[in-house]
Amino acid sequence: MQRHPFHLVKPSFWPFFTSLSFFFFALSFVGYMHFFCSFFVFFMFFLSLLLCFLFWFMDVIFESTYQGYHTRAVQRGLRIGVILFIVSEVMFFFAFFWAFFHSSLSPSIQIGCVWPPAGIVPFSPWRIPLLNTIVLLVSGMAITAAHYYLILGDGDDVYELYLYTLGLAVLFTLLQLYEYRYAPFDISDGIYGSTFFMTTGLHGFHVLAGTIAIFISFLRTCFFDHFTREHHIGFESAVWYWHFVDVVWLFLFVAVYWWGGALVFFSKNVIEFFECVLLNLIFFFPLLATLLYFIQPHRT
Repeated sequence: MQRHPFHLVKPSFWPFFTSLSFFFFALSFVGYMHFFCSFFVFFMFFLSLLLCFLFWFMDVIFESTYQGYHTRAVQRGLRIGVILFIVSEVMFFFAFFWAFFHSSLSPSIQIGCVWPPAGIVPFSPWRIPLLNTIVLLVSGMAITAAHYYLILGDGDDVYELYLYTLGLAVLFTLLQLYEYRYAPFDISDGIYGSTFFMTTGLHGFHVLAGTIAIFISFLRTCFFDHFTREHHIGFESAVWYWHFVDVVWLFLFVAVYWWGGALVFFSKNVIEFFECVLLNLIFFFPLLATLLYFIQPHRT
């Protein structure tokens, strides 16, 4: 008879196989980048890593949903774990922001003692970056509303807000890829290109991870009924992670796009600045109106 509220996990081989797959995945990735192994080998280790995650998470879902091992005490521990994971991600991004500010606050003589470096044409933040900011902020509002309606037990609104958030997430990724496709510089263009593509690229990777987490939560909510009003740790974790992605993007927009290179655009192209802001506001209001339609109470 168990006299405590905690879950003593049974021995499992998935952590071992996952760590092993992760090691060979990293090794094959480095080998593929340096032409030591083929793409097929890299892809097979990547596939094995995904399968390990899949089967491990299936065990966790079975323990929590069908066996009832995730008591309130266990859920509290999982929430603390998610918070600590997000804190570690904050420190991860802090390192790259440190590199950016170290180079931009005191530019070296090798880059002309100016920032952006001589010869670099930075992005205007009032075009795609501002549009992406609007898209992420509205998506954060939508996923928060979905969480609220899940607690209320309103399933129809939750499904619609899920899809709305996923659509905005995909739109953000497509806009980011479009920006990369027509960038006037690349990652090899000195410290500016390195810090720009590392920070924005890692953020884009986290957006992709958050999109996958929300999509999995959507499947678990709509097709498997895994989440209830009292027990929805997986969805709650995805919501927290998405808000973290939103906050990081706000810092990126202000520091990298605006302060780090776009003050020039505002001072020399004032008319362009107001035109871009107006166009983004025109795009923002339909997004907001659609969101308000989804979250209005007791519609028929």
